[in-house]
Parts: sequence; structure tokens; C-alpha cells
Amino acid sequence: MTEETELDALQRRLGARFRRPLLLERAVTHRSYANEQGLEHNYERLEFLGDSVIGLVVAEWLFRSRPDLPEGGLSELMAYLVSRPVLAERAATIGLGAALKLGIGEERSGGREKPSLLADALEAVIGALFLDGGLERCRQVVVPMIEAAIERRGERGAGDAKMRLQELAQARSWQLPEYRHVREEGPDHSKRFSVECWVEGRRRGSASARSKKRAEQRAAAEALDSLAGD
Repeated sequence: MTEETELDALQRRLGARFRRPLLLERAVTHRSYANEQGLEHNYERLEFLGDSVIGLVVAEWLFRSRPDLPEGGLSELMAYLVSRPVLAERAATIGLGAALKLGIGEERSGGREKPSLLADALEAVIGALFLDGGLERCRQVVVPMIEAAIERRGERGAGDAKMRLQELAQARSWQLPEYRHVREEGPDHSKRFSVECWVEGRRRGSASARSKKRAEQRAAAEALDSLAGD
């Protein structure tokens, strides 16, 4: 692929078309490449901006989507969502590494697959997108990233969430958690179930999934996050 084609492909995978492609080009330019080519700009200033933009979008999303989660739980979840592993995983998913402009040494050392470099570059791309189209366009890109990360976290850590929540309730002499099936959407071959987890008369978690059992596990995991802040 040519460089132009690679940037076009990156925009398709990102789900955002830049009105000023030069901003995106700068966002994928590593310092090593800029130094070798005698360029004045690399992605580091955009990375600084993108870090703050991602933080704002994540904080707003958590505040609106997790009304029952206390400040401690919000902070813990935000720290996870803006962490380098999460950002690097998203960058790899959209093939950001293939579009990076790297110096010879960085290229030889496997820079296109380095998690730290991928995370930094993704922040730079979001910073560039903010300058190109404002906060709403950033939301359109970052929110699906958040939702995917939340879902992966649920898959990895919620396997025994219902059991752990039940044990916590018993240890505190509470009633057992209640799971309320509040919604069922979609055709028979692709249904999605929404479940709320209630603990001691309060909704402590809510989640949706393609099976009731999985939705219950995710709601329980969110309830555990909520109770951790109490």
C-alpha cells in the first residue's frame, strides 16, 4: 500500500474522515521519523491534547452511564479505560501500527507493535480529530472504544462475579442480590438481554449481553465495582 492509501484505510477503520488530512499525517509521525527527515513536527503535542480529550470523553460517559457508581468506583474504572494497555489494544484493532511513520531504528526494533508507542499514537490521532472536527466527533470514535473495553473487561473478570457478590452480601448479612430482567431486544437469532442487579434495595449494576446469564455476570461485576467505593 502507498502511504496515502494506508491513511485512507486508517480513517475507514477509525470510523472518521478527516477534513484536514495533514493533521492525521502529523498524528502518525513519530519523533524518530521527523528527526531523520528534518521535519519540524511529530505527534507529541497532539498526544498531549488527545490524552486530555480522551479523559474528558471517558469521564463524561462514566458520569452519565453509571449514575449509581460512587466517586471511588468511577475513578477506578476511568483509570482502566484510559490505561495504556486498553489504548494500545484499540490501536492494534484499528491497525494504527501499519500507518505509523517511524525512523529506521524504531522500525527495526518493532515500533509498530510496541504497546506504549501504539497508545501514544492513538492519543495523538484523537487530538488531531479534536482539532479537525471538535469534541462530538471524538465522542463518536471514543465511546465505542469505551464500550468495547468495558465488554472485554466483563468477559475477563466477571466469570465468578455473581458468586463473589453473593459472598459479599452474606458477609455483610444482606439479602441475596436480585437480578431483574428489564429488556429483551432484537430478532430471535440475535437477541440482546438487559439486566439490572439490585443489592439492598438499590440498583448497583446494569448490563446487556446476548445471553441472560452473561448479562447477569456483567451486572454483578459492575455492582462489585460500585460497592468497592462504599
